Amino acid sequence: MNLNYNKDGLIPVIVQDDESLQVLMLAYMNQEAFEKTKETKQAYYYSRSRQTLWRKGETSGHTQTVKSLAYDCDQDTLLLRVKQIGPACHTNNTSCFYRTVFGDVKADIFSELIGVLKSRKETLPENSYTGYLFKEGIDKILKKVAEETGEVLIASKNQSKERLVSEISDLAYHLMVLMVEKGVKIEDIKDELKKRRE
Repeated sequence: MNLNYNKDGLIPVIVQDDESLQVLMLAYMNQEAFEKTKETKQAYYYSRSRQTLWRKGETSGHTQTVKSLAYDCDQDTLLLRVKQIGPACHTNNTSCFYRTVFGDVKADIFSELIGVLKSRKETLPENSYTGYLFKEGIDKILKKVAEETGEVLIASKNQSKERLVSEISDLAYHLMVLMVEKGVKIEDIKDELKKRRE
């Protein structure tokens, strides 16, 4: 494979979340960064402003484990699919592409939330309710799923649509915490529902 680096010895890299497929950022690699990324399966880039090699997350802790590395037909652009821990953007947004000229570039909210939950499970931040659930473990998570299921039933019978939407959202959140705890992916659910549709 002969990559076509530009006159500065760099090649642009599009970085995509491996699960949600959301585009996270655009960066550059030189040959050293490319080789280190291949070798370690951690994302290394070349900083044009600092003119130095850097590993994503080396100061922030928001690392990128590389799941796949591809190149385009002209061999002058790379595509990394990564497991992102924490936000990819230095502004603390999930993606660097959070501002739009028109349209909506946000990822599917369920996939995006799963990504956030996985990050909370990895880092267990202080004063985080999600981190607390993961620290307490499966019994606490199941208790909350059961509790929220009851709240949905009550809201369905006696309360407003707005209250029902709120309670269903609480249940969906706790179900996704359970999914992350047990290693179930959104794609697993989508695949199962597709089977049932056919």
